[in-house]
Amino acid sequence: MKKRKLVLSFPEKIVTRPITYKLVKEFDLEFSILRAEITPDVEGKMLIELKGTDDQIGKAIEYLENTGVTIQEAAKDITIDKNSCVDCGECTSVCITQALSLDNKTGKLIFNKDKCILCELCLDCCPVRAIRVNM
Repeated sequence: MKKRKLVLSFPEKIVTRPITYKLVKEFDLEFSILRAEITPDVEGKMLIELKGTDDQIGKAIEYLENTGVTIQEAAKDITIDKNSCVDCGECTSVCITQALSLDNKTGKLIFNKDKCILCELCLDCCPVRAIRVNM
């Protein structure tokens, strides 16, 4: 079983349709909603983690695209500016999933995208604003 984190963007025309329901019913996928920002009749954005075979996930993504949902890999929405980062570790103290940590040997910031749920807690604590999350 594979896992993929995706950011789904729903245009206003389809934001109230039961699109994610079909991911379970028709494609036999497990999914977790990690974050959602939905305004009925305006727009919706959702961070989900899909779990299934490559074939199931591929068919589900094709279905989502055909219904008008825009899809991005979640990792593309997370940026850490290594030139600005001073490796102070402030962000690691608020990271609830431990996606951010400091390397024991080098003291450099490490980002584990597989653990990140885009909660954005790290944004406000970064003194140099080196972390950006676009959802």
